[in-house]
Amino acid sequence: MSRFYEITVTEKSTVEMALRRQGGFTRKQISRAKFMENGIKKNGVRCRISDQVLTGDRVEICLESNAKSSDHLQDNLLKPEIIYEDQDILLVNKAAGVVTHPRGVHYGDTLANGVASYFRQKGEEHSIRPVGRLDRDTSGVVVFGKNQVAAARLQNQREKGRFGKIYLALVCGKMETDGKVHRVELPLASDPQNHLKMQVDSRGKYACTDYQVLDSRDGISLVKLTLKTGRTHQIRVHMSAQGHPLVGDRLYGKAEEKIARASLHAWGVYMEHPITGERCTWAAPVPEDMKNIFPFEEGYGFSEY
Repeated sequence: MSRFYEITVTEKSTVEMALRRQGGFTRKQISRAKFMENGIKKNGVRCRISDQVLTGDRVEICLESNAKSSDHLQDNLLKPEIIYEDQDILLVNKAAGVVTHPRGVHYGDTLANGVASYFRQKGEEHSIRPVGRLDRDTSGVVVFGKNQVAAARLQNQREKGRFGKIYLALVCGKMETDGKVHRVELPLASDPQNHLKMQVDSRGKYACTDYQVLDSRDGISLVKLTLKTGRTHQIRVHMSAQGHPLVGDRLYGKAEEKIARASLHAWGVYMEHPITGERCTWAAPVPEDMKNIFPFEEGYGFSEY
């Protein structure tokens, strides 16, 4: 499915300079578009990027061609729970137990397959581009870019800290609800004794987690977290290292009868919209398995640090 973006020129220049200055497009993105059929147009007519433009001229650029580059993703019956969708991005609330992208034995039962099926049912063709992933047992927001430009801009925001996720976790033990944001900076590396685990290791990669205790009762604390780095199992290892493993985390703590997974939920996401530049936040409902072991309150509030 083709997606075009239009700008109205505000000063005399060339097509390329107008796209770069006003649209924020990179040379690579402009170069890719110019080789598409009608990939770049001035006032509705295909043009060269070196053509002159005047104030008031309309310049269009194709953000995505009709290429079907995700045909390898077979359909499945997973119906994505849509949080938000427009021409450029799709936000989905992933259920715990669902793998984000095909790997190993999970080839056709993933969230990516479900999203591909959803687009096909709508008669749309998009490459499936998740911006960041969630572990299989972590529930919550997953963001997809619906075209190459949107995905690239979101990834750039992620690297610069302007795109990120807010997590909620239930941890074992009573923690002080002092309203402060605390930081954990402990390097992480693979556990040589267990390839499934990570561990705190001075020789490992730098890892940084910020957290704030929202509530604590009956031996369980509700914690809001943001990741400053994105290491495997980072929240689980960092909270366990504080003496407060996630409730139900069999790998870094202990099993819990009332929940069959580590109690971790990607509660929401903040970003600048990749095309409009608008500052946006979205939240995903807390799943029932976490509600069953802790009385969530509406007033906790969703915000980025």
